[in-house]
Amino acid sequence: MEIKWPDGLKKTKQRTDVYEVLLGADSPMSAVDIFKRVPDYALSTIYRILSSFEKYDMVIKSNLPGEDNSVYELNRGGHTHYAMCLKCHELVPLKKCPFEHVDIQTEENDFEITSHKIEIYGYCSKCR
Repeated sequence: MEIKWPDGLKKTKQRTDVYEVLLGADSPMSAVDIFKRVPDYALSTIYRILSSFEKYDMVIKSNLPGEDNSVYELNRGGHTHYAMCLKCHELVPLKKCPFEHVDIQTEENDFEITSHKIEIYGYCSKCR
């Protein structure tokens, strides 16, 4: 698959490798998880690449509860929400956006919504 790089972001082998790892992922990944798939690069390099991807809206970053740890997934144009297990940190994708049918009146207050983020926490069936 040909990667369309945003203007201003140089295409490098390291960035391409990290992008391809995220492209093949079936759920969001931490920097450490990505590092395990491309161990030739320093972990600090992975974090810098993810930061640049975030700056150019190439990835969506989510924070895991109670940890100094984030997970990343490619921004594929749509969005997915996840329920996160507080014990094992499994991410369970929701089939629909909980805001799908919410009517938010923005003309009244002259506010344009560009995105939203929902964090849902609980316990998966294995951890209950």
